[in-house]
Amino acid sequence: MATRLALAAILFTIVVAEDEPQPVNQSDCGCYLINGSVPTYYSQRMFFDFRDLEASVNVPDPLDSVTANSDASTSSDYFESEGFLGVWELQGWSRHVDHDGSTVTMVNTPNNVYIEAKDDDDDDATSDTFLTMRTKRFPKFQTAAEISSNSDYFYVSLRMLARTIGAPGAVTAMFTYRDSDELANVQESDIEILTKGRRDKIQYTNQPSYSDDGDEFPEATRNASTPGNRLWSEWMVHRMDWTPDTVIWYVDGEETANIEFQTPTDPCRVIFNAWGNGGSWSGNMSVYDEAYLQIQWIEMIYNTTDGVEASKKRSASLSVRDDDDEGCTAVCSIDERDEVGEVMLLWDSGAPRMGSWVGATWAAFFTAVALILLAW
Repeated sequence: MATRLALAAILFTIVVAEDEPQPVNQSDCGCYLINGSVPTYYSQRMFFDFRDLEASVNVPDPLDSVTANSDASTSSDYFESEGFLGVWELQGWSRHVDHDGSTVTMVNTPNNVYIEAKDDDDDDATSDTFLTMRTKRFPKFQTAAEISSNSDYFYVSLRMLARTIGAPGAVTAMFTYRDSDELANVQESDIEILTKGRRDKIQYTNQPSYSDDGDEFPEATRNASTPGNRLWSEWMVHRMDWTPDTVIWYVDGEETANIEFQTPTDPCRVIFNAWGNGGSWSGNMSVYDEAYLQIQWIEMIYNTTDGVEASKKRSASLSVRDDDDEGCTAVCSIDERDEVGEVMLLWDSGAPRMGSWVGATWAAFFTAVALILLAW
């Protein structure tokens, strides 16, 4: 009897194994399906890993004039590489006093974006290197840092492993953005961390959250607690799923906010920043203080305008193992995995299942044999 049970278990393991996600190369994927409260398909993926870039480490000194910051070059060759510039742009624009409540001039500079090595005394750092975005207050202005995508995306699932540290008076953020001359037509979905506030609270918003007349839209924003009231100064995975009907945010896989009101409906840029302007939102940072957004990796699965209709169709039906006329036969995941950076194949409806050596007929045969053994 023990032998028969063992054989049956082996055969059932073979059959069930076909349903377990398997690691594959990204080039083998036709589209991606996310988990979470709103499962959604996306057509493409990118991954930027800052955890092992020792050759690019360089922490530039802060620059103490507006002109020097505006004219600054990049801190290392990494930010001039084809892989980086193919997706991202370091920003260098300024915003002056009285704009949107600013009390000090804010200057974005490439000098505030750099690769930093783990400090020997930093027990919380879990990688050898990471990307740092710095904001620093000077007597007459505040320097800031911003990275923007150089293309628009139409729905994204965006993630980063990051922490925010430093003095009160800064905002660090990950968000999607579509500009407009009229406030009512701006489209933006934010994760914002305010260093003046509680360290277990994160602000999530579908902008605009107010009108030209100053009326607030409370349904546009949530001030949410982190899971377990953890501090955002600790490393955590921040995730934002922009779907056709709602935007959902997560910390370390746990949902923290879900907002349908003003979900963006048009292609948007993806932006990361660290800034302060002395205004009521960011707070007024003390002179010579600093704050930082530090990022170990960024991962994004997304649609362009070409792929959005196919992804909407798949998401609407969430058909399982069915080929469609858009050709997404190989469905992959970045959620069902053991290692960061891996891509897992959920199913491939265009290939023999159970691997290249066993097809569906053999699966049925093994199942039948297992059942006979158990009945014997």
